[in-house]
Amino acid sequence: MSIYFSGGFKRSAGVISAISKQLKLINLKPVKKIQVQFDPFHENAATARDFIFHITTPKVSETNLSCAVKTIVVCDRSEPEIKIDLGDAGSVKFLANNLTVLEILQQFNKHISSKVKPEPVLSVSSKLETKRKGRK
Repeated sequence: MSIYFSGGFKRSAGVISAISKQLKLINLKPVKKIQVQFDPFHENAATARDFIFHITTPKVSETNLSCAVKTIVVCDRSEPEIKIDLGDAGSVKFLANNLTVLEILQQFNKHISSKVKPEPVLSVSSKLETKRKGRK
């Protein structure tokens, strides 16, 4: 007697692929400054360090070259925190003590990257029309 298969044949690609998917969606245009503060001796400091690693990759930093990333290393056993100053006089603070890097990136995309207005896409026909007008 056999049991019928009910489910997907494909496995999840894992946490690393989920992080890379979130990194592709990140846009730093509304951000002025990112400030990451952590104590290297805190048990959850790895989350803040991993976030710094992912946010300073060239592909992410090209979205806003004027965005400053500041790292503050303290030695007072404080919890890691990430403060993001926005261009429209607001700020967002993530307390990264009980969060994973994936959760921080998801919330970053939800609250900050969603503020970016999409750029208007020029169609091929409008480009041809501008070239034709320039020839006359």
